[in-house]
Amino acid sequence: MTVLRFGSGTPWESVVGYSRVVVRGDAAWVSGTTATVDGVVVHPGDAGAQTRQAIANLAGALERAGFSLADVVRTRMFVTDIGRWQEIGRAHGEAFGDVRPATSMVQVVALIDPEMLVEVEADAVRGAGG
Repeated sequence: MTVLRFGSGTPWESVVGYSRVVVRGDAAWVSGTTATVDGVVVHPGDAGAQTRQAIANLAGALERAGFSLADVVRTRMFVTDIGRWQEIGRAHGEAFGDVRPATSMVQVVALIDPEMLVEVEADAVRGAGG
């Protein structure tokens, strides 16, 4: 079975050596996705808004690979302040409330940019949502 790799065009993909999405058959794995737009971190200081933007970016990556948020079966959220779990969790619930993937939220010391508060990964299986 062929493995497909999708990039987003950021310069870091070739430097670090990763793909935005890797697809094999009906399964897809999305790399950690943050609240960046055109290389700039958006919504500084707002963990909920950053989560919404990260999930929107994740949705765009899935769509380019032929999947949707409804196909997501697992997410992982890396957060710099677990005390803000409710605003992050609410934003996740807005996107995945009907999908209800397996998930985890883990506090990390820092993300690659100090303005980043949240990073989201996802695993998807085509057709899982319907």
